[in-house]
Amino acid sequence: MPKRDDINSVLVIGSGPIVIGQACEFDYSGTQACRVLREEGVRVILVNSNPATIMTDPDFADATYIEPITWQVIETIIAKERPDAILPTLGGQTALNAAIELHNHGILEKYDVELIGASFEAINKGEDRQIFKQLVLDAGADVARSIIAHTMDDLLEGAAELGYPLVVRPSFTMGGLGSGFAYDEEDLRRIGGAGLRDSPTTEVLLEESILGWKEYELELMRDTADNTVVVCSIENVDPVGVHTGDSITVAPALTLTDREYQKLRDIGIDIIRAVGVDTGGCNIQFAVDPSNGRIIVIEMNPRVSRSSALASKATGFPIAKLAAKLALGYRLDEIPNDITGVTPASFEPTLDYVVVKVPRFAFEKFPAADATLTTTMKSVGEAMAIGRNYATALQKALRSLEKRGSSFHWGEENRSADELLEISKIPTDGRIVTLQQALRKGATVEQAFEATAIDPWFIDQIVLINEVAETVRTAPELDAATLRYAKEHGFSDAQIAQLRGDDEAEIRGVRHGLGIRPVYKTVDTCAGEFPALTPYHYSSYDFETEVMPSDRTKVVIIGSGPNRIGQGVEFDYSCVHASFALSDAGFETIMVNCNPETVSTDYDTSDRLYFEPLTLEDVLEVLDAEAASGTILGVVCQLGGQTPLGLAKGIEAAGYTVLGTSPEAIDIAEERELFSQLLDAAGLIAPRHGTAVNADAAVAVADEIGYPVLVRPSFVLGGRGMEIVYSAESLREYFVRTAGEVIIEEGKPLLVDRFLDDAIELDVDALYDGTDLYIGGVMEHLEEAGIHSGDSSCTLPPVSLGRTDIDRVREATLAIAKGVGVRGLLNVQFAISAGVLYVIEANPRASRTVPFVSKALGIPMAKAASRIMVGSTIAELRAEGMLPEQDGSRVPLDAPVSVKEAVLPFKRFRTADGKTVDSILGPEMRSTGEVMGIDRDFPTAFAKSQAAAYGGMPTSGTVFISVADSDKRAVILPAHRLQQLGFTIVATEGTAEILSRNGIAVTVVEKYSETQESGATNIVDLINDGSIDIVVNTPSGGAARADGYEIRAAAVAADKALFTTMAVLGAAVSGMDAAHEGFQVKSLQEYALDRKAAL
Repeated sequence: MPKRDDINSVLVIGSGPIVIGQACEFDYSGTQACRVLREEGVRVILVNSNPATIMTDPDFADATYIEPITWQVIETIIAKERPDAILPTLGGQTALNAAIELHNHGILEKYDVELIGASFEAINKGEDRQIFKQLVLDAGADVARSIIAHTMDDLLEGAAELGYPLVVRPSFTMGGLGSGFAYDEEDLRRIGGAGLRDSPTTEVLLEESILGWKEYELELMRDTADNTVVVCSIENVDPVGVHTGDSITVAPALTLTDREYQKLRDIGIDIIRAVGVDTGGCNIQFAVDPSNGRIIVIEMNPRVSRSSALASKATGFPIAKLAAKLALGYRLDEIPNDITGVTPASFEPTLDYVVVKVPRFAFEKFPAADATLTTTMKSVGEAMAIGRNYATALQKALRSLEKRGSSFHWGEENRSADELLEISKIPTDGRIVTLQQALRKGATVEQAFEATAIDPWFIDQIVLINEVAETVRTAPELDAATLRYAKEHGFSDAQIAQLRGDDEAEIRGVRHGLGIRPVYKTVDTCAGEFPALTPYHYSSYDFETEVMPSDRTKVVIIGSGPNRIGQGVEFDYSCVHASFALSDAGFETIMVNCNPETVSTDYDTSDRLYFEPLTLEDVLEVLDAEAASGTILGVVCQLGGQTPLGLAKGIEAAGYTVLGTSPEAIDIAEERELFSQLLDAAGLIAPRHGTAVNADAAVAVADEIGYPVLVRPSFVLGGRGMEIVYSAESLREYFVRTAGEVIIEEGKPLLVDRFLDDAIELDVDALYDGTDLYIGGVMEHLEEAGIHSGDSSCTLPPVSLGRTDIDRVREATLAIAKGVGVRGLLNVQFAISAGVLYVIEANPRASRTVPFVSKALGIPMAKAASRIMVGSTIAELRAEGMLPEQDGSRVPLDAPVSVKEAVLPFKRFRTADGKTVDSILGPEMRSTGEVMGIDRDFPTAFAKSQAAAYGGMPTSGTVFISVADSDKRAVILPAHRLQQLGFTIVATEGTAEILSRNGIAVTVVEKYSETQESGATNIVDLINDGSIDIVVNTPSGGAARADGYEIRAAAVAADKALFTTMAVLGAAVSGMDAAHEGFQVKSLQEYALDRKAAL
């Protein structure tokens, strides 16, 4: 059945902000879908609240709405755009839940819009656990015994029937949020209670425990003619009990017999039929009991999932792209395979290599959090590697994580095999390295299996890697055979150097001298049966290379590696834009990256793609292979965040040109002393500061500057290790506490700055070509200084700065750009305190606000920067119309205001005793993603950003206020306004006193700390009962700090609006009227037309 002719416009629902469990793999699938639909001549309307992604770029849809994903807003868009159909299967759980809401509120019927990609029935069958369980049994497969509960009493009865331990899973949540294992009644009350609250249908499923079983996934696709293909089988190295997103996984599945695999395949095909997914992909998870082979179906997702991105990158089979075509009515056998060009999409992919995915965690950002891995997903990103065997792929994937200690090592290890085995019983980040050390110390495969339940085959592979290491260590000399043997098992030069007691550069010299270099193989979907048309490569120490020569001038772009907090999809956005812009300018673009979730690693984003770890060794080998096949103009390192910047010097030393700002210039901005000289010469002021390499020196510096001070290590991204310190004693404590995580040594000193209280912070993104400065935008932070810029809400254009302030900022930015020698992008952070402009820091690279600025003002910053790096000038780019005449420092009066709000993952992290980690913001970045609100004025835009970030502000109810003394004066006006709007106000004693003297009716509640003896009802109890709707709590020092923590933790756990700064409270109160009336919507394309008309 060819394409349907009754669908002319489609509304695609995006996945909203990046949160743990729903990350940029949905940006990747959504971007692919938008491209396909437009190629097919369909008008694409997109709604997504996330400004950081490629998907919400005005180039990818005909009407892009960066609006909150709520059914009310989507109804407004449907009424205005009148789409024929809605595609909800590419935006994760957010989009599916929105589609269900639209159906339940009768909106689909009212406007006669149909759901394509998955019908309401199929979504319900896949998501409603009771219906799904019956389907699986009907298909002749088995499920875990289970009981559905809607109340606490149901939970306790169910537990009596099934026996502990139990799996607790709330319905309709994403990334396993709220699920866990209950070993006794106390656990059950805690996890089950939270689950009833997290589930939109207050429904929780109790299941018999299948802890320690082997876990598999199949990725399938089915069309209307009942053609079904299994795209990829994935096996989890970690057994059941660790969420598949937190597990090391391998494709294809390696420990199944052919018969077992066929059985999983048959069950999978029966289930996709029974659920009725007939226009798209789905993912089914299985568990297999290793003792008797019993197969259980765990769950299915009737949509494109996290594993779909991995399966697409692992096989070269673009699941999301095909899902979009199937939704338009095509069949699999009518769609050609992009990579071979001759086989149809109904031809199942075959792999002649092994793919390993390893998760990247961010526990160092949440020191109080419990790092045990459970069925609630906690990883923030992932790296993938491809190799000719499992050992190579695993070693490459581990070194792709860019984390100290993530790779196998053979250095000093003081713990015994028994101690190491004991540690490895508990699944944590890095358990595989602990296991490697235990096996090295003489633990047997049987003991390791007993401790971890990881399949013996995977353990035996680690034993093999240890054996290879031993061979390398004891070889009389490092000859060609030994080196090649190590390389064929994925050893890096650094690992070989450690074994031989040499340094890395020396080993590399020997290896190159012996002519041992990798060749590059191609991902071709068919194991070499047909020639591949797309150069999608991975390295291998084989003999014949598959890199084709080319006569075009090349530009190599280094990506940003696995997502993590502080370096996320925003940097991928800049890399992809550079690739598009340079391609348009006639260059051949080459992408090097190892993150399977992103658009940059899609085989048709760049002319060539190398899926390799971003270490100096791996990147230099790619450059060598490309230099042999043509001319390299240079390498782009300033767009992928800190990762490529760290490689810039090594790339330059190897004789390649680093495009844009030179590594020497980058040093001027990073190196404290040089930067201070630059500021002095330009007459600019920085807060008083000093540097120190040990605790005594740091205390001496701080005493001279005066407390409070801000301390931070040099050369880090996302504020790693940054803290505000109020006394000499806590400064010494900082050194003790961070000893294991942060390197402070000669050449990498600790930076100590005077901390500016009560300052307004600003962020500027600008372009500089050596003569002209072009300001992208000046953003004003809503939180006061001291909160990391990535976690702060900010507004563009600024809403409280005068023109003279902005002119001063412009002059200062120009002086810094000139002094550093920037070519391309520059981000500078300023603070204004008591009328003085201070320079906080300058980064000569793409910053995380580039996509936000580009969308808010319609200035393609990343594209322009990539052109400047290859030699164009700002004047030329203005002339050809890429950059608007007027830059972002002067925004017209009637321009819309955009507000960016950070989305924080606090409720995913619990301390070991089950409490939420403290949700107070500080100088270290903790947000995983962001949303944007855009409207004609600041209050409305702010209200939209709140609705998009956490469902919006309540418009009536009870407000609790407890603020530090320094904020008592500022809280009076917002409190008055809340009272006028009809809210009831409660407060703790000190705050209540001030409010009632100012004529505000207020009820006093007890503090948490004061009722621990008496057991009276306190504020935390009230929040837990749900009787408080908004919490206003600004932190103060001393004993009150513990009270504040309890209040904030309770507010986050109960999902209540929480304000920890006065500035944001003021903004929220002014936006309440707007939220009350309902939002109007306008697409980015309409804003662009308005800007044109204004000229």
